[in-house]
Amino acid sequence: MQNDNSSGYILNEDTAMIPMDEIYSRIGRLKKGLGEKGIGAALILQNSDLYYFSGTIQQSSLYIPARGEPLLMVRKNFDRAKMESPLADMEPITGIREIPVLMKKRGYDMPALLGLELDVLPVNLYSSYMALFDSSKPADISGLIRETRSVKSEYEIGIIREAAELSDRLAGSVKEHLREGTSEIEFAGRVEAEARALGHQGIVRMRLWGSEIYCGHIMSGPSAAVPSYLSSPTGGASVSRAVAQGPGFRPIRRNEPVLVDFAFAWKGYISDHTRIFSLGELPEDLMKGHRAMVDLQNHIKALSRPGTGGGEIYTRAMEFAETAGYGEHFMGYGPGRIRFVGHGVGLELDEPPFLAQGQSMELQENMVIALEPKLIFPGRGVVGVENTFLVTEQGAEQLGKYSNEIEVL
Repeated sequence: MQNDNSSGYILNEDTAMIPMDEIYSRIGRLKKGLGEKGIGAALILQNSDLYYFSGTIQQSSLYIPARGEPLLMVRKNFDRAKMESPLADMEPITGIREIPVLMKKRGYDMPALLGLELDVLPVNLYSSYMALFDSSKPADISGLIRETRSVKSEYEIGIIREAAELSDRLAGSVKEHLREGTSEIEFAGRVEAEARALGHQGIVRMRLWGSEIYCGHIMSGPSAAVPSYLSSPTGGASVSRAVAQGPGFRPIRRNEPVLVDFAFAWKGYISDHTRIFSLGELPEDLMKGHRAMVDLQNHIKALSRPGTGGGEIYTRAMEFAETAGYGEHFMGYGPGRIRFVGHGVGLELDEPPFLAQGQSMELQENMVIALEPKLIFPGRGVVGVENTFLVTEQGAEQLGKYSNEIEVL
């Protein structure tokens, strides 16, 4: 089934428009936050935020006043934006200099405070927009936006459940491609091809400046334990210094852990999922460490209820790892260890809440989090697990169902 319109564009059914009620509910929550902070309007420009609040990532500027209706101004491609977004008011523009003219036509005055995504907005673009809003002062609303996005709707949860199911299906296909002597990068390519055939969108978005990842980390043995710049417990030897993370050319060998840490991105939303495989049995100490991380995941799962702070969960996880004798290897090794055990997921891989040292944000019902307790053994490999969970009053509900145990082939 496909969507069609008089412009001649044909879109697949998976590009079906986000429901109007869903979009306006999101905008309503943002407007409430703007009002509480005394900010007159928000200007949304970044792709993930633009998609969240408008349903399209066509090259646009979305103006959301604290009072009044939103206006989507589309530079490229307007016809497609009309098919993708349920917003009632949108206009084509040839450049951003037309924005003040359109606002004046709509009866909008320049806001005294203009909310912008200052965590991601490039300086040159910021300067261009502030020249247009020359009587407005900028206000950083990146925190407000991320907080708004952190609690998921039933619509979003439904898509993330589908993504988790696809993560399970992908994990089930791994044994078809895992062969002794195959290089990590070839093995990764075969798994990634399976993911694409299942509908993986091919782009995994991250918000933190300088952070990027290609689907995940698929690595084996000591290569998986090589640290990198990325805010992740795993790094990887990589195929190039220009990438400096992920799989490399090392051949996969028997009796070593094979890490398949894969972010399945489906209809915009992400399921973060890690499983360990091996060709033949692993040494008992690695098996024991893995079982400890599965036990820790279950411990954290029970703690992850509304009202519990992210920093508290990390502290409890660290205490568990140290008591079990794995403190030195938990979530990295040496000075490069990271200080978190989980993070929110949604349209981006690095969303709040962060289950990290010093974090005070409390969990709320219908937040979606990835728990990823892992142990890093330099020169040997990585063991541990990762799943995507829905926060409920009863604790975190694991969305993926594939076995958490090491799969020995």
